[in-house]
Amino acid sequence: MSALKNVKKVVLAYSGGLDTSIILKWLQTEMNAEVVTFTADLGQGDELEPARKKAEMMGIREIYIEDVREEFISDFVFPMFRANAVYEGVYLLGTSIARPLISKRLIEIAEETGADAIAHGATGKGNDQVRFELSAYALNPDIKIIAPWRDWSFKSRTDLIEFAEKYQIPIPKDKRGEAPFSVDANMLHSSSEGKVLEDPWDEPPAYVYQRTISPEEAPDTATEIEIEFSRGDPIALNGETLSPATLFARLNDYGRDNGVGRLDLVENRFVGMKSRGVYETPGGTILLTAHRAIESITLDRGAAHLKDELMPRYAELIYNGFWFSPERSMLQAAIDLSQESVEGKVRLKLYKGNVIVTGRESAKTLYSDQLVTFEDDQGAYDQKDAAGFIKLNALRLRTLASRDR
Repeated sequence: MSALKNVKKVVLAYSGGLDTSIILKWLQTEMNAEVVTFTADLGQGDELEPARKKAEMMGIREIYIEDVREEFISDFVFPMFRANAVYEGVYLLGTSIARPLISKRLIEIAEETGADAIAHGATGKGNDQVRFELSAYALNPDIKIIAPWRDWSFKSRTDLIEFAEKYQIPIPKDKRGEAPFSVDANMLHSSSEGKVLEDPWDEPPAYVYQRTISPEEAPDTATEIEIEFSRGDPIALNGETLSPATLFARLNDYGRDNGVGRLDLVENRFVGMKSRGVYETPGGTILLTAHRAIESITLDRGAAHLKDELMPRYAELIYNGFWFSPERSMLQAAIDLSQESVEGKVRLKLYKGNVIVTGRESAKTLYSDQLVTFEDDQGAYDQKDAAGFIKLNALRLRTLASRDR
């Protein structure tokens, strides 16, 4: 904390909610700092103008409210999906991938406004503090970072409420008691953690789910869609070319209406503890299945298998906050090179939580029906060649067996 005593101006990642409003006032009163607010529209679904009004009410003169949905999807989400990235086998990294974009804008705004520090509302137990700060330091090694949850003297929710009342910060009725669970949301997903979800044996209450209807309540008839890809990215949906964010929003709608994308996960946080989260990633779940389907006919076996070997490392880098690291950039270059011929169309059926591939086609397909046919292949493949192939591959196995028999 002593190193931050000389901070004069801070850019705060500001949601307009109670916690970040308390942080804003704390920066003003306890650190005597001028505050700039930055509120990002990542497709979380909240009305952002109240955040502007609240910041104005608290005396903020420089207020940044920005729609970054297109940048979020095109420059962060799509590159990640080119890698088919999933953490610990199932998590589509919805919270993780939003943090580097927020940090990037905090650093840029600090430079624009002459601020010497940035601040965030992540707690000292979670991954987000790591993601925000690793990204920030990668972009500006000299930036000062304020994390009030690690620095202030508040010990309880009651302390926060008392501080808010002292400085006349409006407190929503539902915030006077303990929140039933915490929520983070953006265009890619929503995540719910804590309180009623802390026991991993207890089934999540139905009210936890916000982005999807339950598979049981989904329609009794399948919804069929078609996604077109170019260089590994989706560019059209049902024959209509769309911007990245518009396309992804429509995939979210399809997923929501068909109960697609729910996940109940106990994961390993980077800071060392296990946590239970309930995630909803409707559009992302559809996109992952479709992308793997188009790769199945356009990617060479060696490239496809190497990608699958690299993917867990790539996903872990994103989860742990290393988006702006040289190793992530190196992996991204290899992944993007692999996507040069990943183009074509995938047809899918969405049915009661399931995403089912029903067709795929590409002008750059490597699939040859002449090679795989059970009928006359007209000399395309000489089956006698397989005998030598098998004998060569069996040589070491036969040698081992002869020794050990």
